[in-house]
Amino acid sequence: MRTLKLTLAYDGTRFVGWQRQAEGRSVQGELEAVLARFAGDPVTVHGAGRTDAGVHAYGQVASARVDVTHDTATLTRALNAQLPEDLRVISVEDAPPDFHARFSARAKTYLYQIRNAPIASPFERHWVWHVPEPLGLDAMHAAAALLVGTHDFAAFRSVGSEVSGTVRTIFTSAWRDASGLLTYEVSGDGFLRHMVRAIVGTLVEIGRGWRPADIPALLEGGTRAEAGATAPPQGLILARVDYD
Repeated sequence: MRTLKLTLAYDGTRFVGWQRQAEGRSVQGELEAVLARFAGDPVTVHGAGRTDAGVHAYGQVASARVDVTHDTATLTRALNAQLPEDLRVISVEDAPPDFHARFSARAKTYLYQIRNAPIASPFERHWVWHVPEPLGLDAMHAAAALLVGTHDFAAFRSVGSEVSGTVRTIFTSAWRDASGLLTYEVSGDGFLRHMVRAIVGTLVEIGRGWRPADIPALLEGGTRAEAGATAPPQGLILARVDYD
């Protein structure tokens, strides 16, 4: 048996998300089905992040224990030959036996894209959140910077999600503007369910002038009802997962 580390990219538009479900295409399910053909037995694949339906990835990482002898370059080619076109294996590496895509991760980086213009191209519709009215970027920059550090992010957690704790450390939280394509970059040691989308929704409400820059209050005992709406999934991309 060997442990594989697989780096993946996918267009999440037609997936029900990362996690295998009773109905619908999942990234995990597609990958497990193809790996099982090589192994001759069922294979369980673990992902670094459980992306939701419509969410994309440039640098998702998965791990799997398999009994195959193919070299990593051959495995990469063979997997891509059988996977659907909206899911690609960027690389396959041999990893230590105790490597786990989720539990071994030290940081994850997400991007969120907003087309801030009166009209959005139809070719962007699966990759951006279209916000047509002008946004106050200075206020959004300042509010985003307040998220850096170790805080309790309970106000940005989906209601009903079960986690042992809500304290996370954010290393990077910043916006950049490229001719009306706003990209929010956030990296941290872990994220709660829908946390990035809740943060983006809150920052956009600040940029719209719908709410004050109340980030400190939300981080000091705020509730989910007091934060902004959850941004739509299609603008979110899992960009990178870092390991020791």
